[in-house]
Amino acid sequence: MAETKSTADTAGRYEEQDVRDRALVRLIAAGDRLAFDHLFRVYRPRLERFLGQLTRTHQLLDELVDDTMLVVWRRASTFNNSSRVSTWIFAIAHRYALKTLGRSSTQGTGQFDEDSAATDNEPERSLIDKQQRDLVRTALATLSPEQRTVVELTYYHGCAYREIAQIVGCPVDTVKTRMFHARRKLRLALQAQEMEGD
Repeated sequence: MAETKSTADTAGRYEEQDVRDRALVRLIAAGDRLAFDHLFRVYRPRLERFLGQLTRTHQLLDELVDDTMLVVWRRASTFNNSSRVSTWIFAIAHRYALKTLGRSSTQGTGQFDEDSAATDNEPERSLIDKQQRDLVRTALATLSPEQRTVVELTYYHGCAYREIAQIVGCPVDTVKTRMFHARRKLRLALQAQEMEGD
């Protein structure tokens, strides 16, 4: 029962955010720079997290985020409300990342540094959190870029499989298959790390 309420609360937050995002995109389409600045601030950390799983260089990451948001600025008038705004933006980011990484030798290892995300001032808690992040990061590095993308969009950005299929340009069943294999690989990688720690 509590899980259903939590899922409903999360879905409600995503819907509220999408309503705000749609209003911003309409303003951006009319040339409103303040609306763009606001949308940029909202999406920059989300895009950094998403794209950080695909590249290990901060310079390339910044370039991908900026290029993605430049497309949002230029093409806001083409957004047709057939998906959530986040789906549209992540699809742009995914296409740019694939195109850029295809020309680059810095393809993803999932090694983007998240240590700055620690907010707990208690040293022991911070150390435990860092160790857990490191375990998950190491496990995520065992996945293919396609599998990492599905995991990232599902668990960190709240995207449904249908939305992920739109973002990455593949059938929903392919997304489900990637998630199935990703979960299995993650489980095995985390079990192996636990055994090494014993």
